[in-house]
Amino acid sequence: MSNTTLEIIQGLSQAASNAYDGSHDERFVIDGQDKKVGLKREEGCPIMDKRVMDGFKVRFYGDSMILTYQGDVMLKEVYGGTFETDIESMLNEIKGWLEREYRAVTGNSVKLTSKGEPNILVQSTSRVRNWVEAQQHFKIGGIEAMPILEPSVDATRDVTRKFLEQFSDKRPKNEKLNKGANKK
Repeated sequence: MSNTTLEIIQGLSQAASNAYDGSHDERFVIDGQDKKVGLKREEGCPIMDKRVMDGFKVRFYGDSMILTYQGDVMLKEVYGGTFETDIESMLNEIKGWLEREYRAVTGNSVKLTSKGEPNILVQSTSRVRNWVEAQQHFKIGGIEAMPILEPSVDATRDVTRKFLEQFSDKRPKNEKLNKGANKK
């Protein structure tokens, strides 16, 4: 992995970690700057209003990043007709925020390009509680794809084979039992 690849991944990880719960309110951050990601939990007063739980995380593989969004939803939102476009717009808002926050953290810019359609899964725990998990894969600009190498050959195979060859069906020399006496 080259230094630029590592720096890009570390910068995106730091940008994602800057979206902790409470970072959107200037009263709770050290530098006094609010960082509104666009999540539902940022709306309203955290003390007085009903608390909406949502958030995101990022994972990396090769030259790509997986953005996973998780949040509470109501069934009337799911069956409202615009649910998929709402989730896609939420993923795009988070992506845009990650690009802006990366620029603020590192001083450089990064381009995230979507790869395919997002994978959206809605699950329920009861008749009242439902949640959505959405994943979107993004190609990270500035990172070249690493070639997929052949699987390495396990060097312990020869050692294991030699160890197992020590044991066989032959009886030891010091055995005094008659042939077949051990069998039941």
